Amino acid sequence: MNHPLSGLIDQIVQNAEQRGDFDNLPGAGKPLPHLDDPQNAVLNRMMQEADAKSPVVVLRRQILEAQEKLKTLTDEADRKVEQLRLSELHTKLAIEMEAFRKYG
Repeated sequence: MNHPLSGLIDQIVQNAEQRGDFDNLPGAGKPLPHLDDPQNAVLNRMMQEADAKSPVVVLRRQILEAQEKLKTLTDEADRKVEQLRLSELHTKLAIEMEAFRKYG
């Protein structure tokens, strides 16, 4: 079954070809890149171009930073505050990981 707009789409593409809109495009004549996750290819590309990170990646980085900071602290009150922060980050990470396991 044809899409009701397929004729219009074909005409738009033909007009663009005639105007030369597809000439000298970057990557022209090269194979398309392999997609590890074709279903989410557009989302992955948008996230990569926006330099977006998943919550899991962000939380893991924050945990590493908090662990490094904890190593440098000598005051017991400061250490307790950082330990509490580290504990909260681990809890958030566990929640994110569980949500990912359940919902993808």
